[in-house]
Amino acid sequence: MSDLRRVQDLWRRCDVTVRDLPLALLLTVASLLPAFQGNGTEMGGLPTRPYDVLAVAVVALECLPLAVRRRWPALCLVLVSLGFALDQFFAYHALAGTALPIALISAGAHLERRRRLTAILMSAAYLPFLFVLDRLGSNEVPADLAVFYLALVLAWGIGAWLRSTRAAEAERRRHVAEATRAAERTRIARELHDVVTHHVTAMVVQAEAARYLTASPDRLDATLSAVTDTGRRAIGDLRHLLDLLKADHDSDATTPSAGDLRTLVEQTRRTGQPLEFTEEGEPAEPVGSAEFVAYRVVQEALTNALKYAHGSRTEVRVRHGDKEISVAVSTDGSGSRTRSAGGSGRGLAGLRERVDALGGEFSADPQADGGFVVRARIPAGSPS
Repeated sequence: MSDLRRVQDLWRRCDVTVRDLPLALLLTVASLLPAFQGNGTEMGGLPTRPYDVLAVAVVALECLPLAVRRRWPALCLVLVSLGFALDQFFAYHALAGTALPIALISAGAHLERRRRLTAILMSAAYLPFLFVLDRLGSNEVPADLAVFYLALVLAWGIGAWLRSTRAAEAERRRHVAEATRAAERTRIARELHDVVTHHVTAMVVQAEAARYLTASPDRLDATLSAVTDTGRRAIGDLRHLLDLLKADHDSDATTPSAGDLRTLVEQTRRTGQPLEFTEEGEPAEPVGSAEFVAYRVVQEALTNALKYAHGSRTEVRVRHGDKEISVAVSTDGSGSRTRSAGGSGRGLAGLRERVDALGGEFSADPQADGGFVVRARIPAGSPS
């Protein structure tokens, strides 16, 4: 099977002329076989003439140009048409006449420029062709000649239909590729926002706190160490995110999940944020994307708590059910907003999109005491 695949790949890499040549040679040889001589298209009712050296040349003129039917479709059509005309004028009536509809289909499908002009010129050439046949003693009735012309038009139309179908498919693939690229850019932007914003916000909060700890060397050293650790985690997460962009990378093994929430909570506590964490139930087996989305909801909510409610008592509750994960993150509004941290609103919008994509529910609302609460219900597990 591998040998066959290699042969197929080698054949596809060959020039299009090489791939079209076998059909041209096959039709040429078949037309010259005694069993097929005189069994082709017959117009004008002229008596069939035995093959001679000229017949071989006419057959070659009709068939061999098919080797360039996709590379130079107009040239192929002109040469094949000339060969077909000579075939009828000399009354060889060769099987090679089959090359004419093939050339017309190829021209309709592959001709890039001057398509209308080519169609007009070839139609105009049909009139002198009929005139010569009539001078040679043709007894064809006008109705038969019109039907033959319509058959040639049909062949061209089939080629044009193939061309339009191919163009429509190429346009569809282009739109799919653009949509895929846009979705991938959105996904990468969302991941960068979630990873970078959380760590950078924590570093900003820790750095601002360090300004007021110069009189306490031990606490200052601990705070600066926390800044360093946060920066290292940010670099590690960025490297992981870049690894996810590789086609051969297994992202499932290292994707953050609800099981990493305790580490996330502890990192946030080190910034000085008073934080209470409650987790109920056990994660379902497996929950896949639901765990990842739950982690991102908590991460973004804690990032916003550091930005807009630093020092406020923050409560994180996560409950694992049989079919869903419920998340609630709230602040009581008693803290102060970090001056150097700003927001674009992209984080909450991204969370809503993540949760909606899994068929869940998401809300982010202010509380009466000036705090804020983020809630999410994320379907998980398999239905029973």
